[in-house]
Amino acid sequence: MILILLPCADYDPTESSVPWQALCNAGFEVQFATPQGQVAYADPRLVSVGFGPLNPMLMTRRADLASYARMTESAAFRQPLSYTDVDPAQFDGLLVPGGHAKGMRSLLESGQARQIALQFFQAQKPVAAVCHGVLLLARTLDPDTGRSVLFGRQVTSLLAATMELPAWLLTAVWLGRYYRTYPQTVEAEVTAALSRKSDFVRGPLIAKRDSAQAPQTGFVVRDGALLTARWPGDCHRFAAEWVTMLQAPARPLE
Repeated sequence: MILILLPCADYDPTESSVPWQALCNAGFEVQFATPQGQVAYADPRLVSVGFGPLNPMLMTRRADLASYARMTESAAFRQPLSYTDVDPAQFDGLLVPGGHAKGMRSLLESGQARQIALQFFQAQKPVAAVCHGVLLLARTLDPDTGRSVLFGRQVTSLLAATMELPAWLLTAVWLGRYYRTYPQTVEAEVTAALSRKSDFVRGPLIAKRDSAQAPQTGFVVRDGALLTARWPGDCHRFAAEWVTMLQAPARPLE
């Protein structure tokens, strides 16, 4: 069984539902967990409100919204665990999607969520995170070293110069800090948790959205049983790689 951690609200519909769909298609059982065990829905701006003339650039793709709709209709989605009720020993892998609106902070700032992530690393079980989801791992400290569980690993996450900051600048006039979850960029905080700056892998200079028909367009970084990706445009490849990792013989986090 695979665990997907969600905040109380405002996560990205693509980053959650595309991997969920791939897991279901591959025959994996999925369990969701939210801060209080209540049903949690994705960022409404990314689901229905949109961005007006910027929709072609920023809005969730129609096919991915269809996956999200199916996810919200599933029994597992409608019966999430609370973070406190999660027993990592009962799960074979952990998935942490991202999102940037304020509700994401209920996941990214949760000590309980960090403890869950830590136990997956300590048990050397597969872990996957995308976009802001990588922040949860960056903030998860190994008590034996006092360092992030990402220290010594290669990862990627939302890029500052070509993703987070341009989206903020394009929308700041009417959305304010909507695209700035924290004063520090995701890339800066994740990089600070690594042993070397070069362990943060940015991928191609020009990011292109992948799709179910062309997952190879996406970009991911795999380090042992840790899989990370940058943004919704990587999620079809991210989902495919995640399923492949879970179907392969056990390969512990190194």
